[in-house]
Amino acid sequence: MPAYQCRLVTAEGKIIKDTIQAPSIEECRRSLEATGCYVLSIRKELKFSSFRPFGHRIKVPEFILFNQELVALLKAGYPVLKSLELVERRIENPLLKDIVKRAEAEVKGGKTLSEAFSPFESLFSKVYTASLMAGERSGNLPGSIGRYIQYAKVISQTRLRVRSALLYPTLLIIFSVILISILVGLVLPRFASFYADFGAQLPITTRWLMAGALYLRQNIWWLIFIILVIIIVPLSLRSNRRFIIFKDRLKLRLPFSRYLIQDSAVALYSRTLGLLLEAGITLLNSVNVAGLSVPNRYLSLRLESVAEGLKNGESLYDSLLKTGAFPQLALDMIRIGESSANLPGMLAEVADFYDERLRDRIQTLVSLIEPVIIVFIGLVAAAMILSIYLPIFNIIRITR
Repeated sequence: MPAYQCRLVTAEGKIIKDTIQAPSIEECRRSLEATGCYVLSIRKELKFSSFRPFGHRIKVPEFILFNQELVALLKAGYPVLKSLELVERRIENPLLKDIVKRAEAEVKGGKTLSEAFSPFESLFSKVYTASLMAGERSGNLPGSIGRYIQYAKVISQTRLRVRSALLYPTLLIIFSVILISILVGLVLPRFASFYADFGAQLPITTRWLMAGALYLRQNIWWLIFIILVIIIVPLSLRSNRRFIIFKDRLKLRLPFSRYLIQDSAVALYSRTLGLLLEAGITLLNSVNVAGLSVPNRYLSLRLESVAEGLKNGESLYDSLLKTGAFPQLALDMIRIGESSANLPGMLAEVADFYDERLRDRIQTLVSLIEPVIIVFIGLVAAAMILSIYLPIFNIIRITR
């Protein structure tokens, strides 16, 4: 049933806003007028999953800052609704501002803060709403949000380090592709006509390069079409669940990416699970939320069986062992945490260890990739330059 945002004037003369579910606008208007309210406006509410103002998105630092200010006001003794209203006034991001306004309306209607933010889990995460729920149940909402802030900062910093480490090799690869394309597509054809005028006998490497350049020029539109297909097909299937699982499973079969993806998944899963357990969420509910935090959907799908194992009376160690998603070292650390009744603390240790190992693996990979790419670019450029200029030297020798 669609929802409608309504502006009303009550019998007491107050102007209020409310969200009403009704089969149609006419039915919504009739039901409101039957309560004695005067309807100022009615508009259909957009589904938030499709609501994306162009050019705007919620950045992690903005969301962290919002929660830091919210925690400061809650600790100062302000009620939840008043805290949301004060924080909402200084928010500049239109998307985040709209979310907070909607949350305010839900809290005014009697819902809890976790219930107010639950429709927007696609933009934040289920970890956030679970942390809010745990804080509300324990009576320590500022503390629970504070733990989430620390969690979000660590995750954000790890992702930033990974992106920064991979930036330079990516730029080198792009530069090498552009350089080779310019040489093959523009430079070589000009020299081909020059050599043809002299009728010189070309070296075999030069003939191969000329043939390759001629082939590319003659089939450029087919190559562009193939590149577009390679780009468009994955984009069109990116929301297909089977394709996502197939793609993520394929990533785990690649030589270097498997260890990077697995270390990242272990760190995220352990950190999320530890956060939720510290906040007071039960282990059974926590493993479901922690599984959703893993970016690789194939691993996330395998981790769904952990909850079923716990229901059958198995330990967390045994349930994770059956999935095959965790390395033995992480499983041994989790088993120690269960045995010592310090599972949240040990999960934090697991997350820190695998975060550090992930950074080391990426740094090692980058240090290996950089010289390989540089040497490759140098060899290709040298081979092309020699193939281009060797015939010129032969022509000069013949003309003399």
